[in-house]
Amino acid sequence: MPAPARPFQPAQRLRHKSEFDRVYRDSRRSTDACFAILTRNSGGSIPRLGLSIAARTIGNAVRRNRIKRLIRESFRQHQHELPAVDIVVNARSGARDADNATIVRSLEKHWRTVIKQCAPPQ
Repeated sequence: MPAPARPFQPAQRLRHKSEFDRVYRDSRRSTDACFAILTRNSGGSIPRLGLSIAARTIGNAVRRNRIKRLIRESFRQHQHELPAVDIVVNARSGARDADNATIVRSLEKHWRTVIKQCAPPQ
């Protein structure tokens, strides 16, 4: 049986500076050596993702683009589990030389933390 389609659509992206600023101003944080994840309840119906991958921290475009691809793919695979929050992912220096498996494990840990932190009260 084929896996269900989980596209990463344009509506699931943070695009404007004001959207990023809102998350930076009022957010919950989860950090490790590779990433700092900031989340804020969006009031919408879907989770949205914003990326902040600094050249100064990560290095050249090849490294930055690899990390962005891994983040987007991990988000796409976990989006059905995530609450309706705005998420900003900041890459930290540990991500620069980390292999793909380490990055994926780090992101999975962060997604679990986001689910716990932002779950609706029961």
